[in-house]
Amino acid sequence: MTTISMPDSKWLHAFAAAAFLAASLPQTALMAQGLESPEAIETIIGTEVQEEESQATADSDKVIAAIEKTGESIATVRKTSKLDKVDIVFLSDAAATEGGPPPEIEAKIKEHEEEITELRKELEGNAMLYHAIDSRQILLRDVLAVEFDDKNGVVIYAAAKPAG
Repeated sequence: MTTISMPDSKWLHAFAAAAFLAASLPQTALMAQGLESPEAIETIIGTEVQEEESQATADSDKVIAAIEKTGESIATVRKTSKLDKVDIVFLSDAAATEGGPPPEIEAKIKEHEEEITELRKELEGNAMLYHAIDSRQILLRDVLAVEFDDKNGVVIYAAAKPAG
């Protein structure tokens, strides 16, 4: 016959204490690496992020050219781990609250819809670029295009208004 023995109470207390400690650790980690601090953001991103506000109607040629290169940009986003320069261009007149992008940009977005969806997924998977976007309170759905340059920099076009 098999005898089942119960663990003594000190092991039970030790297990309960360990479970309590483990449950409290994730909150400690979140408090230690908050994204409210500009220093923490720059450490994660690895470079300073520049912001610029523009009008989609004025920059439509640049935005359309970047949208047309979305297929190439997806592969570059996937491989990018360090940049010297990150520029975010807020296309404030293209924000949803303003009626969305102008017709010529909207037509390019529809034409490249699947690629833009894939680009947004890749941006979400790239910690550096995601935190650059997220730290400026831009939703991924508002990113229209990204454009990499020959100087290890990127321009991110967002149909959004700057926070604040």
